[in-house]
Amino acid sequence: MAALLDLLSKERTVVVAEVAEQFGVSASTLRRDLQLLEAQRLLERTHGGAVATRADHELPVRYRSRQQREQKVAIARLAVTRVPMGSVVGLTGGTTTSEVARQLAVRDQLTVVTNALNIAAELSIRPKVKVVVPGGVARPQSYELVGVWGAQVLRGLNISVAIMGVDGIDAAGGLTTHDEVEALTNAALIERAQRVYVVADSSKLGRVHLARIGGIERVTELITDTQADPAQVAKLRAAGVTVTIASP
Repeated sequence: MAALLDLLSKERTVVVAEVAEQFGVSASTLRRDLQLLEAQRLLERTHGGAVATRADHELPVRYRSRQQREQKVAIARLAVTRVPMGSVVGLTGGTTTSEVARQLAVRDQLTVVTNALNIAAELSIRPKVKVVVPGGVARPQSYELVGVWGAQVLRGLNISVAIMGVDGIDAAGGLTTHDEVEALTNAALIERAQRVYVVADSSKLGRVHLARIGGIERVTELITDTQADPAQVAKLRAAGVTVTIASP
């Protein structure tokens, strides 16, 4: 299904017969997948195919985990080198930050503050990692707890390093995401962090979404991948952002 959604996000419309042949599956199997995805409001079925519900649709984390996997691993590998031993690390939800969490799991004497349920569950079984979950209302798209409760808890914490996942980063538009409540929670995390590292694959550069998390002036460093648009990288650097390219 992830491959189907990825194709739909690029093409905006798909035809059952063509996609079934491309993926090597039967038309009936593909129709069942489309029915399941339509029930989740991820697409709208048409006669003989499907169309994307809207251009700016947020795919759930479970469908994004395999997208640009190699690039995200490289970004995470570089991001963890920014975390000193014994730090208090803030992690937002997302596929790249989830990879950061996996690589941080081997560290000793680490405190991780995260509103992402999947990250908290993965790290909570590590005996040398203290996990702090600020609370809130769960978002199924990102597995994050968001809202005023979590934001209030975050404002009472001191965080050494925040590692942020975003849906868009732009020199003028700043850091943005799809959901305004998620943006509120992430902004509270940024406020309490001494240093802010944004981990974003190349597809996020130059994107501006509905909800603004904050301006790029709070970003200590953006870590992205080798497919990043040079023009977008130049704009961010001209605006004062340190941009580092992570090689696979």
